[in-house]
Amino acid sequence: MSYKLFIPGPIAVSEKTLRAMAQPMIGHRSTDFVALYQSLTPQLQALFYTKDPVYLSTSSAWGVMEGSLRNVVKKKVLCCMNGAFADKWLDVAQRCGLAAGGLRFEWGQPVDPVALRKELATGQYDAVTLIHNETSCGCMSDLPALMAVLRDFPEVISIVDTISSFSALAIKKDELGIDVMITGSQKALALPPGLSIFSVNKRALDRAASITGRGYYFDFLEFQKNHEAGMTPSTPVIPLIYALKSKLEDIKAEGAEVRYGRHARLNKTVQEWAFAKGFTLFPKHGYGSVTLNCFANTLKVDLAALNKALKSKHGFVIDGGYGKLKGLAFRISNMGDETDETMAALLKALDSVLSELGVN
Repeated sequence: MSYKLFIPGPIAVSEKTLRAMAQPMIGHRSTDFVALYQSLTPQLQALFYTKDPVYLSTSSAWGVMEGSLRNVVKKKVLCCMNGAFADKWLDVAQRCGLAAGGLRFEWGQPVDPVALRKELATGQYDAVTLIHNETSCGCMSDLPALMAVLRDFPEVISIVDTISSFSALAIKKDELGIDVMITGSQKALALPPGLSIFSVNKRALDRAASITGRGYYFDFLEFQKNHEAGMTPSTPVIPLIYALKSKLEDIKAEGAEVRYGRHARLNKTVQEWAFAKGFTLFPKHGYGSVTLNCFANTLKVDLAALNKALKSKHGFVIDGGYGKLKGLAFRISNMGDETDETMAALLKALDSVLSELGVN
């Protein structure tokens, strides 16, 4: 039986996108590829709200997240930690042999700008990692407030993960002063996994130029040199780049602002449904994600049984809690290509399954 994903990534991919991936192969050093690559740049810059180059990496976003550390950290990196993926960044930095410190918050609590300022004021750090939208607990930190703090520390390079928020709301890279902004294909862009998209400013490129041991595959300078020629440093995942082109056409046709509004509306629809049932949001009030909802399992539903029935009887899958929240919270994605109709179908199915489990 086929089924549809409403998890926080990978998410459902449209037939149009899948068809785009089936185009004939072209050489990645050919004029055809250069034309394809260069056709994407203006649209990607518009979505990143940047004049800086936007690079394509054949990797999960974690490849570029790790690579960014190798490119910009000379002294010490501060990892802002408030969920599974934010916490992981500290582990990754330490595995790279870098000096690293953690600014820790409970899962579901946003990164506090006051605490960030206090830690940076120690003068220990020359880089900071931030996850804008922490999918493990559905918490979205106040990125403008955090970037306002970072602008007061010009020696500190910011590396910001926007993997599950990019293209679902406006994230104005240049206006905010983000040095390295990273996203991935499998979240709100509604593409298959395997492609990371990122933009790096001159400050970060200059820092990279001063660092030895940054490697090759994720070397910012290699990306920039190849970008200028309309190419990628290594063989790219051409089918996903075709898919990205198709998706950018979809976004342009819908309109970015309309897309942002759709994500906000669908997110609210799911919240209202859950609140009416008696569930509550897991993250701190006012800091919930716009691309998914993470609800505390206040009704003590057997989430494994719920998901099993939801999949077998209705062909839908949600998430039954990530990591230490397994069974204690559940997550429903509204990102990507979802519509009022698709979300209504999911919620109707959830009503049916919950009723069978004795929850009205």
